[in-house]
Amino acid sequence: VFGREKPLKEVLRENKRMINRAVRELDREKLALEREEKRLTMEIKKAAKEQQMASVKIMAKDLVRTRQYITKFIEMRSHLQGCALKLQTVKSHHAMAEAMKATAKAMYKMNKAVDVPAITKMMADFEKENAKTELMQEIMGDALDEAMADENTEEEEEQIVNQVLDEIGISFGDELPEASASGTPAIKETAEPGKVAVVESEDPALSELEARLNNLK
Repeated sequence: VFGREKPLKEVLRENKRMINRAVRELDREKLALEREEKRLTMEIKKAAKEQQMASVKIMAKDLVRTRQYITKFIEMRSHLQGCALKLQTVKSHHAMAEAMKATAKAMYKMNKAVDVPAITKMMADFEKENAKTELMQEIMGDALDEAMADENTEEEEEQIVNQVLDEIGISFGDELPEASASGTPAIKETAEPGKVAVVESEDPALSELEARLNNLK
């Protein structure tokens, strides 16, 4: 009306309605022909029983023609169903195109609203700060490991020293003599069995400690 172009959805709906109407008309005509076919068949049988061969031939021609029209109506109905399927395919394509168009608009608006340089800068800052954090954690971890390792070593050494002194009967309170400035003295290989080897040293404190150890044996 007034030169306004109809939307595609409305055109498809009208064409589909027309096709459905035509299919219903064909179905009604086909049913009428099938009823006529049954009537002619009964009339032919009746005329044949009454030996009316001329009538039988005429009605046989009508029966053949009726069956041909029934076959044509079936073919026409099949063609109309094919047209309906094509219209449905076009409608599906149109719906898909409209959905893609709406999706494209939404994606355009979303991409336009996103500030790509700001996001890039934010990601760069994040990577930089994350690297700093990981480096600090690694440094602190190494420092803690070193500190804990020294403490554990000192405690272990102290436990070993106390255990050795307890075994030989010397309390930790007794002062151990310091080694001479020349280094650790050499131990003689000719120590007697059951005796502590005599250390070659001029320090009287070491000599006294060796004598006490030999007396304990």
